Amino acid sequence: MEFLLHLFGAVALLLWSLRMVRTGVMRAYGSQLRHWVGLAMTNRFRAVGAGIVTSLLLQSSSATGLLTSSFVARGMVGAASALAIMLGADLGTSLVTQAYSLPVYILSPVLILVGYIMFNRLESTRLRDLGRAGIGLGLALLALRLITEAAEPIRDAPLLPQILNLMSNSPVFGVIAGGILTVLCASSVAVVLLIATLVKASLLPVPLALAFVLGANLCADVMAMLTSMGDPPEARRVQLGNMIFRGIGVIAVLPFLPLIVPLLPMLPDFGGGAMRQILDFHVGFNLALIVVFIGLIGPVSRLTRKLLPDSVKADDPSRPRYLSANAVDSPSVALANASREALRMGDAVGEILRLSLQAFRSDDRKVIKLASDLDSQVDRLNEAIKLYLTKVSRESMNPEDQRRVIDLITFTTNLEHIGDIVDKNLMELVSKKVKYKLKFSPEGAEEIEVIHDRLNGNLQLAMNVFMTGDITLARKLFDEKRAFRELERQAAESHLDRLRSGRIESIQTSSLHLDILRDLKRINSHLALVAQPILEAAGELSPSRLKEA
Repeated sequence: MEFLLHLFGAVALLLWSLRMVRTGVMRAYGSQLRHWVGLAMTNRFRAVGAGIVTSLLLQSSSATGLLTSSFVARGMVGAASALAIMLGADLGTSLVTQAYSLPVYILSPVLILVGYIMFNRLESTRLRDLGRAGIGLGLALLALRLITEAAEPIRDAPLLPQILNLMSNSPVFGVIAGGILTVLCASSVAVVLLIATLVKASLLPVPLALAFVLGANLCADVMAMLTSMGDPPEARRVQLGNMIFRGIGVIAVLPFLPLIVPLLPMLPDFGGGAMRQILDFHVGFNLALIVVFIGLIGPVSRLTRKLLPDSVKADDPSRPRYLSANAVDSPSVALANASREALRMGDAVGEILRLSLQAFRSDDRKVIKLASDLDSQVDRLNEAIKLYLTKVSRESMNPEDQRRVIDLITFTTNLEHIGDIVDKNLMELVSKKVKYKLKFSPEGAEEIEVIHDRLNGNLQLAMNVFMTGDITLARKLFDEKRAFRELERQAAESHLDRLRSGRIESIQTSSLHLDILRDLKRINSHLALVAQPILEAAGELSPSRLKEA
């Protein structure tokens, strides 16, 4: 049984090393990768290429699928482009297995050593993440060698010939076994490499190994589908469509395995022997899927929509209600729709502000969670509005419509910043207050409430200014910046007076009190910016607040 322990340990090392590579690459270039994938989805052939490159870097078609699903769920791309990316990702992962099969074991200690030095000695975060990926590559090569050595004793197992003979007579069992291994390991790359290594050690015959590879391809997206069960149907269709591609491919190829096996030795060997044949079949299978299905992406996309229909909840506050796709060719109507959605966003921000004051009063951690959920809703509405505005026809816009688009983006961006300040700053201060059981002095609590109430009034004023464009209201809102500076100065001076008098509550909450005042003033500054374009257009603002020399 000792050899089984070594074998399972080597497989675990392989899985962990692949995860290290994926984590290192995502931390080093995750944002650039997301941006690049998003740009590549405009064309299905370009999307296939993006899928290949992304899966080569991440070494996982499942990770590429989850990344793609996030774009689909946010409405940034259609399902057809996402399915094209998945076809490329499947081919990319098969190319990854080819790379690991090269006779480069000598690189394993070099990669581990260099990666360790980069991770522990360098200050650059990106270089440290690349060091992590280097360690993962080195460990993966080491794990493959350990698997080969640990599998040697299995050859002498008396039951092995009987089991292999039984499965060889029915390749369906091989497909099932390969699928189960892939689900358990959550990595088709690791399973295919394991199968190829066992073939190299003469533990698996080539025909049965091909059936295992088909099973690994078939179930490569099962874990991704299970982890995304809570996602909207739009996101889950990506994995479902990819499983349809692979399922049809497996059903079509399985009966022809006896004809394919004699053809594999005719391919260039490059010193890999039977192991190379398995990996060549893996690449050929995924390449064939691209050739066959690149023209059938549309029908498969429509099929996934029927299998996973939209389940939009009418009462979901994070979903836009007024952004009608039919109005994008009429700028005036589309901008009115976006303005109504922006007001919904403003109401959500007002509720977040109300919850922040309630949290300071009650010290209730549940209120913190509610505010965080509301901030997530604000973020999603902000993104939906911006995406909607990018689809509005530019040809039929007049200068006034173009200015309104800029005003809308500015308004929603400021609202989103306010939500972030409450969620990331004010709620952190609430958590600190609760954790250390701090209590404001009566005067300090009253000051915060007065400023908070005035801030809520300014939010309503900002929404009126945004909708009406009234110069008088805009001037009043912009003047609140000066008023808030004065309020903050008076509150800070009163707080310092209480500190000098030795008030215990003021001493304990000093930094907390001043940080709250600072954040409330920042929120008001964002609100005042709503009036700025209106006042600038009316010539009501000077270029600079500095006096001329």
